[in-house]
Amino acid sequence: MKFSAGQIADLVNGTVLGDPEVEVSYISKIEDGKPGTLTFLGGEKYQVFLKNTKASIVLISKNLLPSETSDLPTVIVVEDAYSAFTRLLKFYDEMKTQKRGIENPVFISESSSLGEDVYVGAFAYIADKVKIGNNTRIYPQTYLGENVVVGDNCFIGPGVKIYSDCSIGNNCVIHAGTVIGADGFGFQPTADGYEKVPQLGNVVIEDNVEIGSNCTIDRATLGSTLIRKGVKLDNLIQIAHNVEIGEHTVIASQAGIAGSSKIGEWSMIGGQVGISGHLKVGNKVRLQAQSGIINDVKDEEKLYGSPAMQYLKYQKSFVYFRQFPELVKRLEKLEEENNKKK
Repeated sequence: MKFSAGQIADLVNGTVLGDPEVEVSYISKIEDGKPGTLTFLGGEKYQVFLKNTKASIVLISKNLLPSETSDLPTVIVVEDAYSAFTRLLKFYDEMKTQKRGIENPVFISESSSLGEDVYVGAFAYIADKVKIGNNTRIYPQTYLGENVVVGDNCFIGPGVKIYSDCSIGNNCVIHAGTVIGADGFGFQPTADGYEKVPQLGNVVIEDNVEIGSNCTIDRATLGSTLIRKGVKLDNLIQIAHNVEIGEHTVIASQAGIAGSSKIGEWSMIGGQVGISGHLKVGNKVRLQAQSGIINDVKDEEKLYGSPAMQYLKYQKSFVYFRQFPELVKRLEKLEEENNKKK
């Protein structure tokens, strides 16, 4: 798939300086640019690479354009090269992944319904009464259980497993290997061991959610595990039964949230954070990486440590943590001198 500088300029509302007919078929970093590729210059620290890049087209922010351009490759001048490049990446990704139709072999129940322009990859299994919206792509080896609903314009990656009765909204992305709706970790201790508590609820994922690879979101014991609209989850995240993640919250890799905890809106949760069960975490909270949360968290708090404490207090305390052996020696020396005076 090739695009000319003129075509690209039209897509990003830019101005071509150089040959508008020069074509590219791929993208590259400016320092590693190759002929036939498009790159961009959006920051001053990369200006040193501009004259020597071998990329055929450079997307450049207006304020970074040098006064002399005769020795440069073809450039497309825009207000903000980073934003324009991101727009092009999205366009390229959509063009690259425009799959349609039903591959073989697949199993699609006669009682299920598929919208228009749907793609279903080979070895997918679509069970009874599944509903799939328009322009949704179901990649190979995916399993959709009974009564699953998937909205419009979704990407369901290879090997995703969505158990029965779960619901996925519109414009959602679920990457390879993720499991949605497996049983929550519910067991009742008895004299003979642990008796399993039936997990009868489901998982509801609202619109515009993106979920990374190999995440697990457990179904509720009763009711729903809820992932609200705009949530973004990294890879390798565990979300337990009856958890609720508020709108537009982002969670980094390897975080784990125990059962029935509620996370507010617009919060940011770092990698390897652990949140205990039945807690309430407020809105616009910042939890630094590897923090352990064992109490409720108020709106807009910033926490760090395990167990977590206020971020600024942790930073101040950490100065003393590092000096702890020396402080103990000083204390022991003072005690020794004080005892000699007695």
